[in-house]
Amino acid sequence: MAFDIDRYAETSVAVAWDDLDFESFRTNPLPSDSLRTLRYMTDVEYHTVCYTRDLLTTPSHREADVSAFMTMWNREEFWHGEALAAVLALHDITVDFDEIKAGRLKLGWKDRLDPIKQSVLGALVGDDFIAVHMSWGAANEWSAITAYNRMAALEEHPVLAELLRRIAKQEARHVAFYTSQARVRLAASPRAQKITRFALSRFWAPVGSSIMDPVEVSHVMGQLMSGPEGRKAAKKVDDSISGMPGLEGLTIVQDALDSLGVA
Repeated sequence: MAFDIDRYAETSVAVAWDDLDFESFRTNPLPSDSLRTLRYMTDVEYHTVCYTRDLLTTPSHREADVSAFMTMWNREEFWHGEALAAVLALHDITVDFDEIKAGRLKLGWKDRLDPIKQSVLGALVGDDFIAVHMSWGAANEWSAITAYNRMAALEEHPVLAELLRRIAKQEARHVAFYTSQARVRLAASPRAQKITRFALSRFWAPVGSSIMDPVEVSHVMGQLMSGPEGRKAAKKVDDSISGMPGLEGLTIVQDALDSLGVA
């Protein structure tokens, strides 16, 4: 069944958390390792607007369904950041937008060149670039759902677990869009399959790797994806990715964990 973009736009809302007992975090606070991971997740969600900025320079923005989705997706990811920031605030951790901005400024030319790089790649690859974008987005969103569900299971804080499940539920709709688009575009173009396979196998990295300190990336992946259950979750993501046309056998998540030394 095709993804109903009109229905998605009509039903896109902020993740609900006003009904949750956030005050319970004062009497039952989260440990420092988990707060560190939540801070990483918050920063990534708030940076979605920058990914959107880069992709609007590519052929993707000419597709009406993709453009509409990216608008709603950007809003929902921002709201995810707002909800996670509220959890952090109850632990006296303030997510300051000036600090986030400073973090991007530290990236220097890399950040300023990203839109240009995306534009040039999009122009060179043409419409097959959209298949790369959709497949890459699917990989990222599958990873995000896995991360939120793993955090909920590991921490076992009832309020946090419910919030993360609600966020993961919205992320599942993002996956549905990306995968529906990716499958059609990959199936229609052997060239798109080859380019997408090359891009994912050579350049994909865990979400946030391009903006966060490598030490923080290692911490988050180590907390969420280590051990038998973490590796099982990583394999499930890889199996989903490799189930798309032309991407059989890819193990990009497990490969990334290996490169980070996550046992």
